[in-house]
Amino acid sequence: MNILITGISGQDGIFLTKLLIKEYSNLNIIGTSRTLNSSQFLKKTELDKLKKNQTINTINLDLENKQEVSKFISDFSPKIVFNLSGPSSVNESMKNPKLEIKITKIFDNLIQSLLESKNLCNFFQASTSEMYGLNNELKVYDERSKFIPNSPYASGKLTNHKKIKSIRNKYNWNIYSGIMFNHESEYRKNDFLFMKIINTAYKIKNKKESKLRLGSLDYRRDWSYAEDIAEGIFLLTKEGSEFDYVLGSGIGTSIEQLVEIIFNLFDLEYKDYIEVDRTILRSNDPQVIIANPDKIYKELGWKTQHTLENFIEKIVNNLKL
Repeated sequence: MNILITGISGQDGIFLTKLLIKEYSNLNIIGTSRTLNSSQFLKKTELDKLKKNQTINTINLDLENKQEVSKFISDFSPKIVFNLSGPSSVNESMKNPKLEIKITKIFDNLIQSLLESKNLCNFFQASTSEMYGLNNELKVYDERSKFIPNSPYASGKLTNHKKIKSIRNKYNWNIYSGIMFNHESEYRKNDFLFMKIINTAYKIKNKKESKLRLGSLDYRRDWSYAEDIAEGIFLLTKEGSEFDYVLGSGIGTSIEQLVEIIFNLFDLEYKDYIEVDRTILRSNDPQVIIANPDKIYKELGWKTQHTLENFIEKIVNNLKL
C-alpha cells in the first residue's frame, strides 16, 4: 500500500508512521518535510530509526510546485494521503502572513494532482482549533461552532477546511478534515509554550535560569498527547463517514495548572519562579478553548487515552534535556 505523508518529520507524522507500520503489511510510505535536514536531535533520531524499515522513504518534494507534485502523484499513485504539511506555529504566520498562501497552495496542488490522476484516495487534511479564533461566545467547540480566524495560519487552514466539504460532496470523495486542538509530545519544537515551560523548569532546576516568563496563567486550553491524536487521525481517515471531526481531550487546563504539574516533576515550587508579562500575549487570543469530541467518540469510539499528568511525565522522561 502506497501512503504519502507530507510533513512527516513533525510530531504527528512520526506517531502516524509508527501506527501505520503496526497496522499494515506491504507498506510503502513516502514522507516529505521542509525540515528533513534541520530536525531537532530527538526527532531526527526517531526518523532515522523509522527509515531503517525499508518501507519508508523521505524525499524533498516542493509541494508548492504544481508540476513537481503532479508528476510525483502520477508516478507514486498513493492509496492514502495525510497532508500534515505547512507551518504549525501561529506566531510564525504572524511574522510572515504569506504563509497563508503557502498553506492553501500546497492543499490545492495535492487535490488538483489527485483529480488529474483520477485518484480519489482517502485524504486527510490537518485543520486546527485556531480556526475558532475570535469566537468568544463559546468555551467548548465542536464541528458546528462558528469559525472566526484571527491569524494568517488560521485563515489558510479555514480556507482548506471549507473546500473539503465541497470536494467531498462534489466527487463523493473520502476526504477528511481533522480539527485538532493543542497536542504535545517529546518531538515538539522548543519554541512552543508546552516545551518552553518544560525546558525552563529544567534550566531553573540546574541553576541556568531564574524565571519563567509567561503572558498569562489564566488561559485554559485542551491539551492532548500527540500519539492519541495520531490514532484519531488514522481512525477517521479509515472509517469516518463525515468530512470533519474535532480531535481533543474535552478537558480544559489552565496554564497555571500546567506549570504546577511540570514544576512538581522537577521538585520546584512554581510560584517562586513565575513572572507574568502580558505584553508577550498575542492580541485577541481567546481566554478558553476546549474541544467537544463527542462526534468522533459516538461514531468511531475514539477518545484520548493519556491523562495530562501521564503524558507530561512521559515527555519529560523521554526528552534529552
